[in-house]
Amino acid sequence: MAYDHGRFVWHELITKDADTAKAFYTEVVGWKVEGMDMGDFVYPMLKVGEAPVGGIAPPPAEGIPPHWVSYLSVADVDAAAKEVVANGGVALMDAIDIPTVGRMQPVKDPSGAAFFLFRSAQGDSEPLTGPGSFHWNELSTDDPEAAVAFYEKTFGFTHETMEMPDGTYFVLKNGDKMRGGIMKTPVKGAPARWAQYVTVDDCDAAVKRAQAHGGALLSEVMDVPGVGRFAHVKDTVGAALGVIRPVEA
Repeated sequence: MAYDHGRFVWHELITKDADTAKAFYTEVVGWKVEGMDMGDFVYPMLKVGEAPVGGIAPPPAEGIPPHWVSYLSVADVDAAAKEVVANGGVALMDAIDIPTVGRMQPVKDPSGAAFFLFRSAQGDSEPLTGPGSFHWNELSTDDPEAAVAFYEKTFGFTHETMEMPDGTYFVLKNGDKMRGGIMKTPVKGAPARWAQYVTVDDCDAAVKRAQAHGGALLSEVMDVPGVGRFAHVKDTVGAALGVIRPVEA
């Protein structure tokens, strides 16, 4: 089995209303939905062709709003969780094992952004590209410099910087592999969060599809040289997701 530690290898929509979400994303992103029997429930798996890219799960407790969450591949979930806590983060639940799937644990970084630590039982799949694949993960926080320091100390990332119109953008890396971005939140006082971006063949068309199927545009469509054309939309259950036409797509 091969692993690619430091990569976000799975993405999950947390919502009570899986049926509404499935109807939206099959039309807007083009995902196919296939039920995976988990014993006491059926897990809706999101697929591009025959390749799984994510899933839909109910919230673990009342009061948790719909949102997307990313799973970070680590060599040892328990050891990584201890490092998260030692460096100022929080373990949200104990680690759990799911047969044939792997070991996982939800955590928050010191800024309050949540993600999962994950060790797959079957190794990490090869990165998928093209429409329907998850292209990028991006942390927005009031203190990006502190966040960079946390992720470097906890997971061994390095970083490089890009000067953008709204300030410095930090790119987390393992060697020459780009793993995610960190930026200062554009909305003062907004909670820190990891945002996910899905590749689409036409960003403007994807936004129009989202609006036509009950979603909403959360940010203007933007072009960033060398990156692509992107926007953020809200789906019909209330979760935010980025859609992007990368420059290489």
